[in-house]
Amino acid sequence: MLRGKSEEEVTLIRESSLLVGKTLAEVAGMIRPGVTPLELDKRAFEFISDHDAVPGFLNYNGFPNSLCISRNEAVVHGIPDRKPLIDGDIISVDCGVLMNGYFGDSAYTFSVGEISQELQNLLETTKECLVQGIKHAVAGNRVGDIGFAVQEVAERNGYGVVRELVGHGLGKALHEPPEVPNYGRRGKGPKLVEGLVIAIEPMINLGRKEVSQLKDGWTIVTADRKPSAHFEHTIVVRSGEAEILSSFKYIEEKLKIIA
Repeated sequence: MLRGKSEEEVTLIRESSLLVGKTLAEVAGMIRPGVTPLELDKRAFEFISDHDAVPGFLNYNGFPNSLCISRNEAVVHGIPDRKPLIDGDIISVDCGVLMNGYFGDSAYTFSVGEISQELQNLLETTKECLVQGIKHAVAGNRVGDIGFAVQEVAERNGYGVVRELVGHGLGKALHEPPEVPNYGRRGKGPKLVEGLVIAIEPMINLGRKEVSQLKDGWTIVTADRKPSAHFEHTIVVRSGEAEILSSFKYIEEKLKIIA
């Protein structure tokens, strides 16, 4: 039986999640050809620290950085490096923070310079997968209803849905029950309860669904080396409709300014 969070806990998770959105917006203002992922990571560390919080990923199970930055065929868990971004890249930037004892977690896939229409379609569809998944995260539904909604949008558009990596509950720990796959069957899986806080994070591949791990022990890449996109929100399950605790508002305002 899954347990919902108290309203006091939800408030604290919302504060952490909004700081994640503001951190991603800070990073968004720097993304352009020639910038390195390590420069983005350094700024994120500074920004989170300046807001009396701790990067949620840094040293988590040995991960060496504050952000996961996954470029093109990298799906998730990319380690920031010194290789400059180039025009036409896409990069998933995944960020977590720990503030006041609770985690927040969100991710956004950015275009670097001008990207192809094919990649733009992938990004838009992956974001729509997230929207549809959230619509089904209501009390009384089941985890499988979320996964089914994500999978239906992705596969209808000809994309592969990653099986090996999933969304998750969160709160005082970065990863809590339940696991939230991006595929599934309606009416199956644990029942969603009022106040349950979960991170929904579609990972959608331009090509096949299969993935593999690089020798660095972290980076997950598509098996066919085609690009992948990733968007993530932290939400709380409600009776009517889910409440989104993280935010893309700050990111998208920043992107409009620099466009």
